[in-house]
Amino acid sequence: MSTTTTPEIVTRYFRAADAGDLDALTACFTDNAAVTDEGRTVRGRDGIRQWRKDLESKYIYTVEVIGAETVTDDTYVITTTVKGNFPGSPVELKYEFVLSDCLVDTLRIAP
Repeated sequence: MSTTTTPEIVTRYFRAADAGDLDALTACFTDNAAVTDEGRTVRGRDGIRQWRKDLESKYIYTVEVIGAETVTDDTYVITTTVKGNFPGSPVELKYEFVLSDCLVDTLRIAP
């Protein structure tokens, strides 16, 4: 893996998530995208919107990006520190983005 500049769509995702802008966040994904977080996978923009709404109603947290790596031409791993009102805070999480046509097709969030 090599250090990289974060792709614009990934930057947009984190900016929208930080602002709580569900429209901008879901627009970062392909129509049939999948997100895996906390051992659960959701699919499609409607599923992703509901996942974010549930997450925001459950936790108050901040995400700080601390690193970015290129895995392949369309896969990026963003390392973050997440602090909030959840057990084990703070935690380091990796966001693995797989892109397709300049949008996020798959997002996996895990330690």
